[in-house]
Amino acid sequence: MSTREIVEKLRSGEITPEEHLQERLDAIEEKEKELNAFITLLKEPVGGGAGPLSGLVIGIKDNFAVKGVRMTCGSKMLSNYIAPFDATPVERIKRAGGWIIGKNNMDEFACGSSGETSAFGPTRNPHDPERVPGGSSSGSAAAVAAGMIDLSLASDTGGSIRNPASFCGVVGLKPTYGLVSRYGLVDLAMSLDCPGPLAPDAYGVALLMDVIAGYDPRDPVTTHRKLSFLDSLGSFDPEKTRIGTSPALFEGVDKDVVRVTERVISFFEKKGAEVEEIDLPSIWSAFPTYYLVMYPEFASAMQKFDGLKYGYHVDADTLYDAVARARAEALGKEVKRRILLGTYVSMAEVSKKWYTLALKARSTIIRMFDRAFEHVDVIISPTVPFLPFKIGERINDPVKMYMSDALTVIANLAGIPAISFPGGWARGLPVGVQIMGPRYSDPLLVSMVHFFEEEGGA
Repeated sequence: MSTREIVEKLRSGEITPEEHLQERLDAIEEKEKELNAFITLLKEPVGGGAGPLSGLVIGIKDNFAVKGVRMTCGSKMLSNYIAPFDATPVERIKRAGGWIIGKNNMDEFACGSSGETSAFGPTRNPHDPERVPGGSSSGSAAAVAAGMIDLSLASDTGGSIRNPASFCGVVGLKPTYGLVSRYGLVDLAMSLDCPGPLAPDAYGVALLMDVIAGYDPRDPVTTHRKLSFLDSLGSFDPEKTRIGTSPALFEGVDKDVVRVTERVISFFEKKGAEVEEIDLPSIWSAFPTYYLVMYPEFASAMQKFDGLKYGYHVDADTLYDAVARARAEALGKEVKRRILLGTYVSMAEVSKKWYTLALKARSTIIRMFDRAFEHVDVIISPTVPFLPFKIGERINDPVKMYMSDALTVIANLAGIPAISFPGGWARGLPVGVQIMGPRYSDPLLVSMVHFFEEEGGA
């Protein structure tokens, strides 16, 4: 059942909010033991009442604050931390009548692309439990795909919404930077982080975006610009759309993923869209640039997690020993790796060589996309270069794991919106296709996916 159909049934009284909630609770009881999509399930949902989300069951990625509810970020460090306030997007979901049912599992402190680094165990892919669901918003995507929740609030720093959307066969939007408030989000890299929705379809994405987007005085980067998603849902006109593609975005991509992506491009072309090959001369630098920007920002953000003010605490003879032991015992391998690399990159003696260079490269990438969008309206590419892999297959090889984000980090560096949606299937697994657009073209991307769904593109 589509999100629109659920909303219509709830509004018409054909099903009551309580009946719908029970359906989702039954699905959770049936599937959660196998999928491990939640860290915290609430005995009583919070929120509810009248509003555009009334009666819908919502999951929240466990790096957003929900007042009075445990917020772990998937880490032993925060295993007993209770949030004292609501994140702004959470506050808006409650005000819109959504029922928050729990906190979704995630890679520890959002450090991961597979859902395997959580201190609370890996999440599994609903389409094949032996495979990963993608990360870091692993539980969010898996729970949506499995029908355990209607929608989920997640976050995307380098692909953490789009990667699991691709692997789980759902729709995920990384909004324009600053469109959704980050207040109450535990940051991975604040110049890259974007809260956003995961949903079964474009309608669900539009519905949640209309609720969570908008200016917040508590987050200085949020925009005053107002965008309308539901009102724009049926506005896509392929005959007025120029689609850009680039061979650089298909290099090294699994042939099945290429096939599905090319079929999606062909679908829009047959509907009247103009398809044009574009030049992205600096795209090769995006992948290393992302990590050289992200590592130092993450290392800086993690300084507060020392076990002294809050979090995992260790009694020791000295302050140094207390902090060192707390972090050694409570943080996972990938988190430690990123802290160490970020500390190194930001050291005075090497920062000019690496971090400053990365910031210059980021500016070049932004200008490159600004130029590209002078010629095309959107750019289509695969979301992830390969199909969902088996649990344990890449976890001990950071380079292979990081390659999951090779095509998604681009949008975060440029601050532009990007959406992943199910473009088709290969070997019994979903394949996500990504559409990127210029800043504030978010409604266009969502309406484009809606058109694809309505016209039977998949």
